[in-house]
Amino acid sequence: MSEPTIAYASECIEQLLAVLDNAYWEANTIEKKDVLYSILSALHAERSELSKLSIQDHDLEYEAICREFKEVKGGLNNLRKAMDDHVVRIKTSLELDRLISEVVALIN
Repeated sequence: MSEPTIAYASECIEQLLAVLDNAYWEANTIEKKDVLYSILSALHAERSELSKLSIQDHDLEYEAICREFKEVKGGLNNLRKAMDDHVVRIKTSLELDRLISEVVALIN
């Protein structure tokens, strides 16, 4: 399998942000919102850094930029394990499971 490109990573992160945003608003306790918010913050930091890159760089091999993003892998894996407890809607849960797998694969 070839290494992911910056364009692919940007798209995966963008999709995960959208679904996590849904999960955040669906969460029914402050504790669950806090877990989701910390992950959202790390993903926003990475997306912000990626948006600074030139469009010509989007075909280059992706490498995580932000420290927070590199450290969010554990939080994403924990969220996946506790999905039934943190995510109310089935559609959101299914999308999150798929996207978390893709984003975790990006983090070296």
